[in-house]
Amino acid sequence: MVKKLFLLDAYALIYRAYYAFIRTPILNSKGFNTSAIYGFTITLMEVLEKQKPTHIAVVFDHPSPTLREQEFANYKANREETPQPIKDANPWIRNIIKAMNIPLYDFEGYEADDVIATLAKSAAAADFEVYIMTGDKDLAQCVTEKVKMYRPGKQGAPAEILGIEEVKTKFQISNPLQIIDLLGLMGDAVDNIPGVSGVGEKTAIKLIEEFGSIENIYERIDEVKGKIKDKLIADKENAFLSKRLATVVSDVPVPLNEKDLEYSSPDKEALLPLLTELEFRTIGKRLFGEEFSVVNKTQSPRSSTPTLFEDPTEEGDPQSDHGSAANTISNTPHDYKIANTTELHYELIEILLKQKEFAFDTETTGLDSMDTDLVGMSFSIQAHSAWFVPTPSDFGQTKIIVDRFRIVFENTSITKIGHNIKFDWQVIRQYGVEIVAPFYDTMVAHYLIDANQRHKMDFLAENYLQYTPVPIEALIGKPGKKQKSMADVSLQQLAEYAAEDADVTFQFKEKFDPILVQKELSKLYQEVELPLVEALQEMEWQGVQVDGNFLKEYSNQLGKELSEIKDKIYQQAGAEFNLDSPKQMGEILFDRMKIPYSGAKTKTGQYQTNEDTLTKLTESHPIIDSIVNYRELAKLKSTYVDAIPALINEKTARLHTTFNQTIAATGRLSSINPNLQNIPIRTDRGKEIRKAFVPRDHDHIILSADYSQIELRIIAAISKDENMMLAFKNGEDIHTATASKVFNVVSTDVTKDMRRKAKAVNFGIAYGQSAFGLSQTLNIPRGEAKEIIDNYFTQFPGIKQYMNDTIAFCKQHGYVQTLLGRRRYLPEINERNFTVRAQAERNAINSPIQGSAADMIKVAMVNIHRRLKKEEFKSVMTLQVHDELVFDALKTEVDQIKILIMHEMKEAIPGLAVPIVVEMGVGMNWLDAH
Repeated sequence: MVKKLFLLDAYALIYRAYYAFIRTPILNSKGFNTSAIYGFTITLMEVLEKQKPTHIAVVFDHPSPTLREQEFANYKANREETPQPIKDANPWIRNIIKAMNIPLYDFEGYEADDVIATLAKSAAAADFEVYIMTGDKDLAQCVTEKVKMYRPGKQGAPAEILGIEEVKTKFQISNPLQIIDLLGLMGDAVDNIPGVSGVGEKTAIKLIEEFGSIENIYERIDEVKGKIKDKLIADKENAFLSKRLATVVSDVPVPLNEKDLEYSSPDKEALLPLLTELEFRTIGKRLFGEEFSVVNKTQSPRSSTPTLFEDPTEEGDPQSDHGSAANTISNTPHDYKIANTTELHYELIEILLKQKEFAFDTETTGLDSMDTDLVGMSFSIQAHSAWFVPTPSDFGQTKIIVDRFRIVFENTSITKIGHNIKFDWQVIRQYGVEIVAPFYDTMVAHYLIDANQRHKMDFLAENYLQYTPVPIEALIGKPGKKQKSMADVSLQQLAEYAAEDADVTFQFKEKFDPILVQKELSKLYQEVELPLVEALQEMEWQGVQVDGNFLKEYSNQLGKELSEIKDKIYQQAGAEFNLDSPKQMGEILFDRMKIPYSGAKTKTGQYQTNEDTLTKLTESHPIIDSIVNYRELAKLKSTYVDAIPALINEKTARLHTTFNQTIAATGRLSSINPNLQNIPIRTDRGKEIRKAFVPRDHDHIILSADYSQIELRIIAAISKDENMMLAFKNGEDIHTATASKVFNVVSTDVTKDMRRKAKAVNFGIAYGQSAFGLSQTLNIPRGEAKEIIDNYFTQFPGIKQYMNDTIAFCKQHGYVQTLLGRRRYLPEINERNFTVRAQAERNAINSPIQGSAADMIKVAMVNIHRRLKKEEFKSVMTLQVHDELVFDALKTEVDQIKILIMHEMKEAIPGLAVPIVVEMGVGMNWLDAH
């Protein structure tokens, strides 16, 4: 049997895991940042499951001073403070490794690299196949016939395995040991290895290619030409020092004990409480099965599903699973009943009509609320008690049953509670019944409480109720061809599952209401987010008409253009190649055509051919423009033009996008099927897609209403900056006014380039953009970018003060808030690590601005929807994209609803210190109206 040893570089993988989630950190219900632990554990499990090593070890750096620090006091001196979440993660990760029965190594006076190199060398001599798992290039020097590097893939990409040939290709060297010479010459900023001043990667590669090693370079120093020779002579000592620092030690006194390294299986008893405390549901289910729960409590079982008013079964004996069983349906007292006759329906209705509130849920055959069949409804009026009303497969019979409950759903005195109630609303509306206010959505409530967390029922039940609901997989199996429909599930199983959903939803409201009050979010919830559910439901229900013939013709047109561009690219390149292969494209552009390439290569040694890289090369050769054009058209065709027709509902012949109210942490809405926010509008070809969105009939017309520069107006209002407010009050073009101030010229002397730069600053400031970011955006030197930003803050001091005050508030309170009180929690704001803290500071600056703009359009949507309904207009709101609302307007109502829409959009947040401008247009398609 082949002996296969994996040696994991702990901190390289931990840092990689932490930064993979830096924008959306994983927090458990206690607010503990588990990103690094989760990412590391997932990576470890992937290796164990897919690579199936026979032997494995994880190696850590020892905290003691190392030999390198003794030789060079500044070794690793430039490293930023370790992020606190990584420090906090360390003991947890070590305990997980131990619970997985994997040996953990560290050795006083040595780094992890040295221990790994020693173990790898010994294992190779013992006929192991060795894989060093790390993201650091330093350990490439250890690669031999028996030792390879294993670099985990990013975002689902396959892992990269580097043998001798791969290392040679990737680093452009003739053998892996030359990595040491490269680092000796070019240095390593991460470890603060100095290298030779003025020698970068390209020069180092050329020198090693010619001379083979640092020793050979200095033996033949007279053969080196130009200024490089002087630099090498001046920094000779640093070159040899750097090579020594970069050389791993392979004789650490650590023995290779094959038995200790042999992998068998995890210690589940030790692992279970760790995963439970960390709330690692996915990992827990992979290791322990679907019964795994993050709840660590045991209660008495009391499970039954009698008909409606039977007595529940007697409480059974307490069950125990070594103290680790969760509260589940099998061990929690509950009273779930089935109402499966007309008589029982009316008895249940009579009970519901006596309540102030009830929770309900629908069970369906699918997840598309506009194209699914109802399987049953469940109702709950108190914790641990619920009823299930099954419905037949026949639409007509089900319609009769749903109609019986109309008096309940449309009752204006009873609050209907749902978790993602918009879905259930759409489902029962298919059967002719509406939900009438008051209603309550527990998913939306939790979104306001903590937008950074997940809002699914299972997650919330475990965190707030210490209860694990029945997983859907237990009824219909895992996703795939063999997955059943809910219609195929037995009545008993279905009743338990469905009734539990209503029961849990009822309990959520009891938990979330006090938290909304405590966090001063009740007003925002009751006046904005909750009524918005109704507005979005109506928009989704109405849908929008799509001209399928136009899209078909446009697809054919784009297909022809793509074919022509492809032929043109082949002619310009003098060869045919796969345009969708970055590898082939890089070889054609930079090897065959010799177009200058200045960027770094990918980790697999390929040239980068992404948009940023190619954009910088547009002046180098006409083929670059052709390739950019080809990619734009190809994406347009596949992602939108060809995809949208497949989303049209067969029954309504309209497109019913789904609006997501609980996704974006800033409060913005998003959408899926299709993602309206991503339909391109910056290019003429992208804009053409909007032509496909048309009125529903000849009596209607498309009306578009768009906030003008709303985020900049909100910046001015929040910051109270006098110069910016004055520009808006005077109706000036804000970018021209900004350029006039920043470049100290009168408005009439502002050039297009000045305005372009001012526009970039105006919008960049809202995202906390740095001088480096602005220099990248405008392709100007960083010094010039810094000067522009400095001038900006001099002319607009209120903006700078707002930024400072907002960051200070966030540091003190842990969150920022919008004009309407929406909160975004940013615990990383006090992190010592600069990179982490800077990201949090940018979010702190941006969130009140973007969030207030989101609040504003939401208020407008709520009020417009309410008035259209109350005043009995036939026109309907159909789409929301960024700061724009789109309507299917009855032609005879256009003039009236223009006034209505204008008023509600302008007055959504009254009292702002700057005028709000709304631009409107009408047309026979969305593009003409915009």
